[in-house]
Amino acid sequence: MRVTMKFLVFGAGVLGCNLANNLFRAGKDVTLLARGPWAEEIRSNGLRVKNSISRRTAVSRIPVAAELSSEEPYDVIFVAVRYTQIETILETLRASRAKTIIFVGNNVRAAETAALLPEKNVLFAFTSAAGHRESNHVDSVDLRKITVGPLRGAPSQEGLVQEIFAGTRYKVTYEPNMGDYLLCHTAFVLPAVFACYKTDGNLKKLKKDNAYLNRLIDANIEGYRAIQNAGHEILPEVDKEFEGAKYRKTCFRFFKLMCATVLGKICASDHAMNAADEMRALNRDMKAFFDAADAEYPVWQALEAECGKYLP
Repeated sequence: MRVTMKFLVFGAGVLGCNLANNLFRAGKDVTLLARGPWAEEIRSNGLRVKNSISRRTAVSRIPVAAELSSEEPYDVIFVAVRYTQIETILETLRASRAKTIIFVGNNVRAAETAALLPEKNVLFAFTSAAGHRESNHVDSVDLRKITVGPLRGAPSQEGLVQEIFAGTRYKVTYEPNMGDYLLCHTAFVLPAVFACYKTDGNLKKLKKDNAYLNRLIDANIEGYRAIQNAGHEILPEVDKEFEGAKYRKTCFRFFKLMCATVLGKICASDHAMNAADEMRALNRDMKAFFDAADAEYPVWQALEAECGKYLP
């Protein structure tokens, strides 16, 4: 591998733009794949990323590509597209020269995704960034935290991960079991998505509804219980005691904060309302997992039934 690694970020939504911006500002050789008016905006005026809290805007003159050429010598491709779009780009990824592919974002079928790219070194990642894209900038909160690694039982990729993120401002957590990590993440996030759909995106309607917030926690616990009973690991480590009072108290504080402040819009409802197709697919596949595991999830199903047009 060359001394200077060459990166492509495939996908120019909130996650992809924040990732590309952070790599570029750390001096990495990175290109962002974007199309249409958004690509022209970046070429003309730079990639503009505005912090939703501080309102400061970072501008990066990052190279833009309209497609992934099979001849381009990328070392690592970060795939930052929606869960529903992954299958549509697998042939393109398979034909690329990149040896390492890192899927960034939601995925409850990580093992199936990796199996479709047998000649690649496939990793998965989840980054703590959220927000929305405007016509000329990304408006987001980016905590510069990323959890990344391979599937359970795969050879260690810790050295490669350290090399990729060396010199960046990311707080990197290496996770050797990203399949279970992403499964657990979905079991935590989807109940919050149900809340977004129940309120048409206005989570503040629930800030005093403690009974409903406790139902969100019940649904999350149903999911974790099914995952654990199916032989999977509960991740992150801090969530392992999910049946205890301490876990419930922590989750209640989180959901209360989410519904009482602007963080709910930035971190939950913006994406839920703009990516209902992705949320439907995640919910469909999560329920398929529950059913295959013979799990009971009545609270989950009751919350889902209250989502109306969003989860038909």
